[in-house]
Amino acid sequence: MSRLLVFGLGYTASRIARRLAGDGWHVVGTSRDGRDGTIRFDDAAAVMTEIAAATHILSSVPPEHDADPVLARYGSALLRTRAWLGYLSSTGVYGDAGGAWVDETAPIGGGRRSARAAADADWLAIGARTFRLPGIYGPGRSPLDRVREGKAHRIDQPGQVFSRAHVDDIGAGVIAAFDAPAGAYNLADDVPASQNDVVAFAAALLGLPAPPFVTIEQLSAMGRGFYAENRRVANGKAKRVLRWTPTWPDYRAGLRALSAMTSPAPASTAPATASVDQ
Repeated sequence: MSRLLVFGLGYTASRIARRLAGDGWHVVGTSRDGRDGTIRFDDAAAVMTEIAAATHILSSVPPEHDADPVLARYGSALLRTRAWLGYLSSTGVYGDAGGAWVDETAPIGGGRRSARAAADADWLAIGARTFRLPGIYGPGRSPLDRVREGKAHRIDQPGQVFSRAHVDDIGAGVIAAFDAPAGAYNLADDVPASQNDVVAFAAALLGLPAPPFVTIEQLSAMGRGFYAENRRVANGKAKRVLRWTPTWPDYRAGLRALSAMTSPAPASTAPATASVDQ
């Protein structure tokens, strides 16, 4: 039986774990406190037992205090394992590209993500597949939710673009990499876009006005850092090597699908309306 050990059952890793468990895999995850049937991260004996038994190991744990907690505590065991290794990294490792395209050959380590870049490089060094992820959205975590909750905003910053990926497209890419060589893979959709356009489209799907503009100065430090970077993330390697294609190739397709999941079915067929994105 295939056995997956997941370090850190966050939003994306949890969906991957549920998908594989549904396919008959034995799946075990760690958490800080051992909640909900997980293994406590610092229970070394239990974790070492699972490392020894695993056929696949995936980490979604971000750096802490400029170090990767998983490698710091269990790196020697991971070096010895024959299991497939994967790490959920971030396209933030590329830093600001001034709106240019970046692929896996681009240098990493610039900008505000130096610790993440170091962790990415360290996982690559032990033979892992590192998945560099852009803005992640999906059920319960999308611009639709932020618009509904009144938490969305727009920034007047022409030329600013970001890449995104639906959480289940990321899961499909990770699973496709089970049979792929070690290395870095960008898992992003095909159409980088302005955050303003995405938020306005989400509002239109909900029949709500687009949220107001705010200034950079009104954002948190994290938000200001987010808008300090501008890049387009290329996914050609993942398509070529993993034979992966995103089911939702752009934010419009992804948000329409999410909207359809949550919108009530009409009692009768509504008249046709003009498209909002010709």
